Amino acid sequence: MARPLSIVPSYIMDSEQKYVPVLQNIVTENNSPFPFGSGAMLPDQSACAVLGTSPLLGPTDPPAVQRFNIDGDRVDGGRPLLLVCDHAARTFPTALGFLDVPAAARTTHIAYDIGAAEVTRRLALLLDAPALLGGYSRLVIDLNRGVDCPTLIPEVSDGVTIPGNWNLNPTARQQRIEAFHRPWHQAVASELCRLRARYGVPPILVGIHSFTPVLAGQARPWHVGVLWDDDGGLALPLMAALAAPGDLLVGDNQPYSARNPEGGTLETHAIEAGLPGVAVEIRQDLVGCDVGSAAWAERLAAALAPLTVGPFGGGGMCSASNRR
Repeated sequence: MARPLSIVPSYIMDSEQKYVPVLQNIVTENNSPFPFGSGAMLPDQSACAVLGTSPLLGPTDPPAVQRFNIDGDRVDGGRPLLLVCDHAARTFPTALGFLDVPAAARTTHIAYDIGAAEVTRRLALLLDAPALLGGYSRLVIDLNRGVDCPTLIPEVSDGVTIPGNWNLNPTARQQRIEAFHRPWHQAVASELCRLRARYGVPPILVGIHSFTPVLAGQARPWHVGVLWDDDGGLALPLMAALAAPGDLLVGDNQPYSARNPEGGTLETHAIEAGLPGVAVEIRQDLVGCDVGSAAWAERLAAALAPLTVGPFGGGGMCSASNRR
């Protein structure tokens, strides 16, 4: 397979406010077009850097996207696998202050997915896989929502009012999209494109999230949930592997469902693109400390390792019997 020497894409929003890749100038060693599949997303890292510049991000602010265990041409453990953690951080950009959110609320689940970043980083090291983590609080903008989703920039979260998000004018809203949301999706698409180019098969996307033990007075008994849509090629054996020891209650599309479209990362970059992928939700009381996050990274690594090696996307598990 020819290795791509340069990828010069354009990545825009169409009239329906969906991300649309436009391919330009794909060059390989033998000057032939590189065989990206119909679901490939095509931006590159330099475009991410350009899109990351914004009046909302000052010189002392961290980047909109955290790249972890990604180092140029290194071999990624033989896995065409990308880990993503949309709600990794509870950081706020200096320009927005803290959106007038009380300090106590900024350390809770409304600001970020507790423990998810730690699990993602540990899992990336265990599987020798690349990972992308969102750099800012989901209260600034929710990276796991489409740009037309009503909860993209939440005005209220689990009963807590977010004053700095009220009555945003179109310019302020678009600034947040350009500063945080677009670079995130650009980066995810770029890394999936790189993995496809390296391995020549559809890459695998695994999102890491965490959920509260109780929400709106309702107990959520699952220890972990796996979210998926109509292709169970990865989801079904992953749920079976997690449930096999007999000590976990594993939720099938619980406590959320990937079948309720909101324009999130899994939907945009895996489901709609025809790539294998799942989102994993871990209960927050299990990963709120270093011991818990380490234990869960090891559990997930043991379950995912045999499912994410080799040409997964080329067949094998992704068979008709694994479709609902």
